Amino acid sequence: MDTLRESFAGQVIRAVTGSKLLPYPDELPDYVLPTRYRFHEKTTQQSDHPNRQQSSDHPFHQDNLAPGENSERHGRTSTTSNESNSDETLIVDERLISPQGGQGLSQDKIKEFMNKPEIVTWYGTDDPENPLNWSLLKKCWLVIIIMLMTSSVYMGSSIWSPGVMQGAEYFGVGQVTSTLGLSLFVAGYGVGPLFLSPITEIPSIGRTIPYIITLAIFCVLQVPTALVTNFAGFAVLRFLAGFWGSPPLATGGATIQDVFAAHTTPYAMGLWGLSAGASPAIAPIVAGFAVQYKGWRWSFWEMLWLSGFTLILAIFTLPETSAGTILLRRAKRLRKLTGNQELKSISEISQEQMSGGEIVKMTLIRPFSMTFTEPIVLAIDLYIGLIYAILYSYFESYPIVYAEQGYGWSLGVSNLPFAALLVGSLLSYAGYCIWNKLYFEKVYKKTRHAAPPEARLPMSMAAAICFPVSLFWFAWSANRTHWIVPVLSAVAFGMGTTWMFMPFLTYLPHAYPEYAASVLASNDFFRSMMGAGMPLAAHGLFVNLGIDWGNSLLGFLTVLFVPIPFILYKAGPWLRKKSPRALHDDLEEDKSGEDGQA
Repeated sequence: MDTLRESFAGQVIRAVTGSKLLPYPDELPDYVLPTRYRFHEKTTQQSDHPNRQQSSDHPFHQDNLAPGENSERHGRTSTTSNESNSDETLIVDERLISPQGGQGLSQDKIKEFMNKPEIVTWYGTDDPENPLNWSLLKKCWLVIIIMLMTSSVYMGSSIWSPGVMQGAEYFGVGQVTSTLGLSLFVAGYGVGPLFLSPITEIPSIGRTIPYIITLAIFCVLQVPTALVTNFAGFAVLRFLAGFWGSPPLATGGATIQDVFAAHTTPYAMGLWGLSAGASPAIAPIVAGFAVQYKGWRWSFWEMLWLSGFTLILAIFTLPETSAGTILLRRAKRLRKLTGNQELKSISEISQEQMSGGEIVKMTLIRPFSMTFTEPIVLAIDLYIGLIYAILYSYFESYPIVYAEQGYGWSLGVSNLPFAALLVGSLLSYAGYCIWNKLYFEKVYKKTRHAAPPEARLPMSMAAAICFPVSLFWFAWSANRTHWIVPVLSAVAFGMGTTWMFMPFLTYLPHAYPEYAASVLASNDFFRSMMGAGMPLAAHGLFVNLGIDWGNSLLGFLTVLFVPIPFILYKAGPWLRKKSPRALHDDLEEDKSGEDGQA
């Protein structure tokens, strides 16, 4: 019932019925209003004591925490009021601060607001509406839905790969031009997050509504794409599909972080990364036989079936996860219940202080400025962009190796070797979980929940070795050995992809916590642009240099990038200290001390 109520369908039902169906507990006749919000009883008392610290009926007062319970378990940081003579500590959910690139409220403002009875917060550390308190089953279901949405869109890029030749013949264009069907889609989901992802950070909107609306548009676009009769229209539709399908790709990780604590997030993030990394490899397998026997249009009917099924599930079972949005809705209900129009959530106040110019600066300017002024961001963007480009080069080299030359397989069978990338991703996810359990969780506890950002990087060092090994292996075994030998090389590449993406994409927001949205938007844009350009260049690369030297050239490029994760692990603290935007270790030590006292 809770999940349905928080879903897109549930919110529509509530709006249509005036909240008579699927009511919240505070909308029921027998609901007892928490003492904190009984303003008619407390107005005189509060006015007589303007500087008085909140009493123990405050749901986040230290006395209301269970014995041995600390703020980190619930994803909160502690702040102590400087205006009070007591040692009482308030527990503040750090996610209530607007995450829009540091444009939210300052810590001083938060302390000021939290001392006011008009601020709507959680009812206690075990508040069931707090996403961090959801059951494990509900959290796992959320991860499954996010994975399905991510897969539905990522598969849309390479779903065109088996149909490139048929499409070129049908539209009367060259093979490279036909490849634009892949490149424009990737470019679309690189540009899309710059405009669509910030919408999910607006508390009055939340994450679920943009997910549903954009995925619905994505589904609708598959129909004209499957029916189009001219290449210009096809190209435009492919770009639009990538654009509107992009929100899960950029903010799926943020949704997962909404519901998991810091030390358990890597397990869920790894699954999400697995769906993101494996989906482009699965799509040619799914579409290969359909294109061979039914024609290129069938690949888009398959996309419609998959994304449509995901859309239906999401409409009814994807709950809202943004803490700011959940509390904003609670504040609206409490205003209606009490008649006190001063009741507001911190996210609501933060949203009111955001100007349109600040949002434009955050979404369109800051991602690019940080890319070229922050060495950490630039290095990671270039590295992940290179790996992304190489991944998409496989959609050109595999048909040459397994269908056109050497092994001479049929169209459907020639796409089966992509499954090796999936196998590698699955193996690497298992290794990533073991590493997180044996290494990161220990560091996390040892540092009293203030592990430095670089603690997330060791697996990226192993990934750096996997890429050149895989590329040189494939380059000099393809068409020279039994087919299983080059196929196995993709296992190493799949392992490297997961071990590279997950550490880097968790390192960036940890290293730049106030600018997380900007650095992730930067990374998404640059890796997508490099991935979009590679299929157009790859065909000429492999035709002119051959599979052996073409892949060797890419292998030499990955060798040049091998030192990056090692340098970031050693020099990262120094680089962050020099940056005015990055997290400084002295601040993290202060937080660790506060956590230890909480």
